[in-house]
Amino acid sequence: MKFYALTKSDSSKTEDALRTEYRNAQEIGKIRLGFEQFYFRSAHRVYYIPYTDIYRYFRRVMLVPAKLCCGRGDFAIEHLVICDADKELAQIQLPGSHAAKVLMERMLVLAPDAIVGMPDKEPDGSGEEGAAEEDNTE
Repeated sequence: MKFYALTKSDSSKTEDALRTEYRNAQEIGKIRLGFEQFYFRSAHRVYYIPYTDIYRYFRRVMLVPAKLCCGRGDFAIEHLVICDADKELAQIQLPGSHAAKVLMERMLVLAPDAIVGMPDKEPDGSGEEGAAEEDNTE
């Protein structure tokens, strides 16, 4: 099994150290929570991100339309999204909503410095600084 880093900050880990931590990590679906790294599988690869490199993480629920025997419905598919300061690093499908809740609680302990939740969208570039300037002019 070969490990691939998604960030460039942690290249000092050896394959043996990563393999040992991966084997001892808590498994939740495709995800494994190690002591120092966050691991996930995609196809035949195992990617890892050090917890110190995780800037933000959140749950994303995607509704997938489905045709059922009794009509139409939507399936809610849970994902965990991991971000660094610039972009989304990974979006990993989770086995269900219970697993997502357990994972989020565990991530609070393992990555305490990371921000939990989606980034705020600012409307058309009018940020907090612009609002503060307007208040001073009145």
